[in-house]
Amino acid sequence: MGEADRMVSGSLRLPLAVSRRFYIGISLLIALMAIVGFWPTYLGPLLVGGVESPPVIHFHFTIYSGWVALFVAQSAFASTGQLALHRKLGKIGIYYGFALVPVGILTAFVIFAGRVEAGLLEEAQWRLLAPLTDMVLFPIFFGAAVAYRRKPEIHKRFMVVVATTLLVAAVARMTFLGTPVPSTVFLLIWFLPILMGMVHDFMTRRLIHPVYVIGLVGLYLLSLRRHAVDTETWLNISAWLVTLVS
Repeated sequence: MGEADRMVSGSLRLPLAVSRRFYIGISLLIALMAIVGFWPTYLGPLLVGGVESPPVIHFHFTIYSGWVALFVAQSAFASTGQLALHRKLGKIGIYYGFALVPVGILTAFVIFAGRVEAGLLEEAQWRLLAPLTDMVLFPIFFGAAVAYRRKPEIHKRFMVVVATTLLVAAVARMTFLGTPVPSTVFLLIWFLPILMGMVHDFMTRRLIHPVYVIGLVGLYLLSLRRHAVDTETWLNISAWLVTLVS
């Protein structure tokens, strides 16, 4: 191999190596964000036996934590060239990922029913919208990731978007000096993995992949649901749901 060939080969390997490290790092960041978000209200108290929650909450946390662990493992396998193991585990991951939807919906309605029973009707109604709409967007992005699983450049970016979608509950629990973070800061923290992906794309490719743009727009539109909780349409729907669990 001549000097010119070695220079070209080296220039190709460097972005690939950087990309591999990035996707391992981004998966660990997502796991860390989940831990930080849930630590004060769930994980910390759980470790000292101070959590009194319905069994479905523990079941939900276990299932979703397992998915995050699987996401980190799959990122590591793909980034270290263990593609056979990545594909084999991915077949299980497809069923696991779609199973999150019924688990999320079940948990949302159990909590909803508990608030209704406690007489917290208004809180029950406005808090139900978020988890239900999460379970609408998540399978769309996850389905796209599955559909493009044989196109790694698209697949891995959709998986970052999918994992970021699920971070909303963790970020919503984050506080600064005991107070909830402002809405703009909340969005920046929630979107952080996607924003980092966009920066990484620009630095290594000089362009941003459309998947990140689609994901960012989708999550921003999802964040606008806060304006729907006081609408007559949602109040009527949620009031009807109250009658079903009463």
